[in-house]
Amino acid sequence: MVKKIRLGGEIVYSTDPDFQPDISQEADMSSFPPTDQYLSVRIDKKHRRGKTVTLVKGFVGNESELKELGKVLKKSCGVGGSVKNGEIIIQGSFVDKIVKLLVETGYHVK
Repeated sequence: MVKKIRLGGEIVYSTDPDFQPDISQEADMSSFPPTDQYLSVRIDKKHRRGKTVTLVKGFVGNESELKELGKVLKKSCGVGGSVKNGEIIIQGSFVDKIVKLLVETGYHVK
């Protein structure tokens, strides 16, 4: 009998009927404090039909904290955006405003 068990985004296949995953070995995605994180902020137009967006990459932490940071950035810029694939996408060109806000929060920004 084959068991499929999902661990942190990975699927483990086992033919052992008594298989129990060792949860303690699973990588904990606890976030680092903002002073230990280096975020990259840049403008992008690729694959967006010519529309400009501001990308924030490099956040280390769980998905809920990333979404919360995205929500704060979107609200401060007064525009829409999303959080996908570990990056924050803000509609429009707001590099200066986002960099200023992130530095005030304690993040290191490139």
